[in-house]
Amino acid sequence: MTRYRVLLSQTAVSQLSLLDSKQKKRIKDALMSLDDDPFRRRSGSDIKKLVTPDEPSLYRLRSGDYRAIYFVVNHEVKVTEIIHRSKGYKWLE
Repeated sequence: MTRYRVLLSQTAVSQLSLLDSKQKKRIKDALMSLDDDPFRRRSGSDIKKLVTPDEPSLYRLRSGDYRAIYFVVNHEVKVTEIIHRSKGYKWLE
């Protein structure tokens, strides 16, 4: 089975660093599980393809109150944002 490489943007790294240690660990664990299959739902996190006009397609990983936004290119999962659910998806506009 092909493994994916999980990469975080500078923005995602900054957003992750602002979280408390419990949330940070939960999100890191969820992100690391994407290396197996970034499209499959799994226990403790939910994955959904977002409807956007952009290519490549964006995906949302839900982990507790936080959402990680990412896309997949050439067996690399590129995480662009880590946002609180209250922020919603206004950043897509």
